[in-house]
Amino acid sequence: MARIRRPKKAEKKTKFKFKATSRFQRPDPRFNNLVVSKLINQIMHNGKKTVARKVVYEAMDLLAKRNKETEPLDTVLTAIGNVRPRVEVRSKRVGGATYQVPMEVSMKRQQTLALRVIVDNTRKKKGKPMAQSLADELFDAFNRQGASITWRENTHKMAEANKLFAHFAW
Repeated sequence: MARIRRPKKAEKKTKFKFKATSRFQRPDPRFNNLVVSKLINQIMHNGKKTVARKVVYEAMDLLAKRNKETEPLDTVLTAIGNVRPRVEVRSKRVGGATYQVPMEVSMKRQQTLALRVIVDNTRKKKGKPMAQSLADELFDAFNRQGASITWRENTHKMAEANKLFAHFAW
């Protein structure tokens, strides 16, 4: 009996080696919000999502105690909105020189940068539990002060200083 050979499926060659997982992202269980879920994922270390979730929820409880006028979810969303940069500088090589070219930032990248900066500044604070540091950083960002807001202002100043090279943005 002869074996029937089936032709193999032609594999698509893509430029990138990964697929975006943003469409698989689920909202967090407590607040049913995607931004909080992204914050949890940013804080997560070594795949320990339960620990990260506990840190974020504890920080939000501390925010609720500290700021009784607004809901903790609103406080977090406002803080992230205050940290989001509108423009950033990117290196562009033209001829033999490298220029810092100011470019507008997409909304998705704004949110990602804001979350990353808040978590990085939280990790830099030593001597306190992570939840306490996160609550402090989010509260400072909510009040438009602190390290995260300073980072945003510096990013905007760099873009303003390099406005001369904006014509290289293509």
